[in-house]
Amino acid sequence: MNLKQLVGIESAKYVKDGMVVGLGTGSTAYYMVEEIGRRIKEEGLNITGVTTSNATKEQATKLGIPLKSIDEVSCVDITIDGADEISADFQGIKGGGAALLFEKIVATYSNKVIWIVDESKMVKYLGKFPLPVEVIPYGSAQLLKKFKEQSLNPKLRLAKDGQPILTDSQNYIIDLHMDVIKEPVALANWLDKQIGVVEHGLFLNMVDKVIIGDPVEGIKIIDVAR
Repeated sequence: MNLKQLVGIESAKYVKDGMVVGLGTGSTAYYMVEEIGRRIKEEGLNITGVTTSNATKEQATKLGIPLKSIDEVSCVDITIDGADEISADFQGIKGGGAALLFEKIVATYSNKVIWIVDESKMVKYLGKFPLPVEVIPYGSAQLLKKFKEQSLNPKLRLAKDGQPILTDSQNYIIDLHMDVIKEPVALANWLDKQIGVVEHGLFLNMVDKVIIGDPVEGIKIIDVAR
């Protein structure tokens, strides 16, 4: 069993009967969704899922997980999702799978957020992983130019055919290749003010628990004060 599978299965233990559960997106969250599907089928677990992407919605539907949209629930009890990077002070970058907008919406309306990662995602400072910024197509070239002027080293994310990748909301992704983000709060505030930016992948002060798969120590669970 690989580390992603280990932490995915471990995280599903926090899901209890009657919960509304935010179902994350990505290669690690995949195993969590699979385990919840297994528990529904084999243990009679009774939950409602709220998905963070069309891909997760498709997976959950095949597994028979009952689903509602974020607008059909009053709040989400717990959201379990992966992360692309987690800094020493437990800030995160997400959006490598282009699902950052829905992921942030679901996390915002969640009582508890758990991130599940392998040890390689734990870093001192954010930034080695390019920061995804979701932008509307109209005006995206102007934003690229503006980001270049700010020395943020932006690159429009392209598919294999050379066309811009489209998010589930039919937007573009501009990845900022910054290497180190020393002031994530200041950068997040600046990005929030740029017209045409829909959302960015800085998830700040949003996580309550991190479950880490370590090749030496196995599973590590960290409770985050916020």
